Amino acid sequence: MGEANAIIHQHPPPQPPPPPQPRYDLPRQDLLADKRRRDFIDICVPLCEALIKADWQTAKHIIGSPEYLLRYSINENCETPLHIAASAHSNTDSIEFVRYLVGKMSRADLQLQNRNGNTALSLAAIAGNVEMARIMVKRNGDLPTIPNGENMMPLYVAVLFGNIEMADYLYEESQQMNGPGWTPINRSWVFLKSIEMDFFDFALKILEHHPLLAQRGNGLCALARKPSAFNEIKPHYIRSIVNSIFHLKAESVDNKAVQLLREIWTSIEEKPKAEIDTILRGPIALVDGRQTYPSRVLFVAAETGNTGFLVELIRRYPDLIWKRNENNQSIFHVAVSHRHEGIYNLLYEIGSMKALIIPVKDLEGNNMLHLVGKNAEKTRLPHVSGAAFQLQHKLLWFKEVKSMVPPLYIEKKNNDDLTPYELFTKNHKRLVTEGEKWMKGTASKCMVAAALIATVVFAVAYTIPGGYDQETGFPMFLHNGPFIVFVILDAISLILSSTSILVFLSILTSRYAQEDFLESLPKKLLVGLLMLFLSIVTMMFSFSVSFFVIYRHKFIVIAIFISVVALIPIVSYAQLQYPLVKDVFSSTYRSRAHIDDVPPMEKKPTRGVDEGQRG
Repeated sequence: MGEANAIIHQHPPPQPPPPPQPRYDLPRQDLLADKRRRDFIDICVPLCEALIKADWQTAKHIIGSPEYLLRYSINENCETPLHIAASAHSNTDSIEFVRYLVGKMSRADLQLQNRNGNTALSLAAIAGNVEMARIMVKRNGDLPTIPNGENMMPLYVAVLFGNIEMADYLYEESQQMNGPGWTPINRSWVFLKSIEMDFFDFALKILEHHPLLAQRGNGLCALARKPSAFNEIKPHYIRSIVNSIFHLKAESVDNKAVQLLREIWTSIEEKPKAEIDTILRGPIALVDGRQTYPSRVLFVAAETGNTGFLVELIRRYPDLIWKRNENNQSIFHVAVSHRHEGIYNLLYEIGSMKALIIPVKDLEGNNMLHLVGKNAEKTRLPHVSGAAFQLQHKLLWFKEVKSMVPPLYIEKKNNDDLTPYELFTKNHKRLVTEGEKWMKGTASKCMVAAALIATVVFAVAYTIPGGYDQETGFPMFLHNGPFIVFVILDAISLILSSTSILVFLSILTSRYAQEDFLESLPKKLLVGLLMLFLSIVTMMFSFSVSFFVIYRHKFIVIAIFISVVALIPIVSYAQLQYPLVKDVFSSTYRSRAHIDDVPPMEKKPTRGVDEGQRG
């Protein structure tokens, strides 16, 4: 055994060759060598410091004598002075300094790259320094065609970093991406990244010169992931008022995302049906050994809640409503699972055909109502105050979908032998517990405040301003108008605070069943908060009136000032508690799944030949 190990050690198995290093046009690295360490410290370090600090005069002074520095690496990343200057903040001085450097460099010098393969133009594209880019491209027109180490053209880099002005300039300089080095692949990269960065005007310009990019399908998938881009453009509020007064019809204004979607779809809608389905389906992938389509356009849009995108496609291709994913779910099932009310409301637009879509079951036997109870995540409700109202919103959503599902399917069981309600209860046990803790904690804190108010106003009722007449026993200011107002406000405050205590006590002693979070507990909390707020208002008003009664004769200015300052606690409480009260009121009395401004579908979808067709 030892001899075998010795032989292996003497003749090790052949190792795979190291990966080839990218060959860049690097500047000379003489000053980085160990034997020239002193020159690096004395020259390169001060020069880098001056360039970083934008001390252009010092940089010129250092470069002025040994101009070879323009072609040498002055830092470990193999960057020339132009690389660093091109990344600086653009102003008159920095632009003039770049002009000075470029004037002393040859065309070949401008093509030097750093260790990442970036030319000075690529770094200017990252920084968005358009004027510096003009100076360099004027000197060497080949710069826009030199990719960096990741094969990114300067144009792509400009789009990637959100510099649209630079992108427009480089697009023209690259002959609309028709120059040397441009391929269908890197053109599609720029087109796709333009959509991802919301540069829809720029994407439309690209599509005008390269219409074949629309047929790759990547653009559709990128648009499907951007629901905010399809928000309807609302007219100015003044124009809305004028239109409503004179009964004028508002002009329909399409945003650029809709225009881009229409351009893309126009280029593919006349293709054979199988080819359209392939584009919509996207490339295949293996997840846990099962084939799936992560870029499936329709279901990406349904998952992200991109209602405008789906409405536009369904108008042009009505049979899309029948498409199903690999789990046998329609876009409406996916939308219900992720609580996207806008897409769900399209069921009301398609009329009786929804009766053929709603009963569809997925591979796990779940119908549409099961999917509501299956998803217990909180990601769709970031604006809701507390776990109790998150649960309330989910119960309201379950109630809404239940009204849509035929009665026969409400009690249907899935493959796990669970009805929709049983599945909802199982997956929301933790949320019920968290909701109970939140509701009890809120009620306890509010009840303490209400008890303090009740104690104060009760004591004040017997220690009235001015005291009592020792002979008659009546208050000294009995016949004073403001005093009567004080007494009434104090009594009202006591009654309201006592009522709020009882309401919060009823919350603490509730049974906290799942159904209680739908209406009972929210209504109690709303009443308790309103009673508490009104008790604070009347307490502060009674304080102001009593202060005014006592000091109005000699200190009228102070009395008025204190009475006004007493409004601060009222305003503060109202401002701090408004979000909670608004959530309670909206959830309990105004919450509904329907959204009135869902874009209507002008064309009624027709029933497909194959109801189970997959897309």
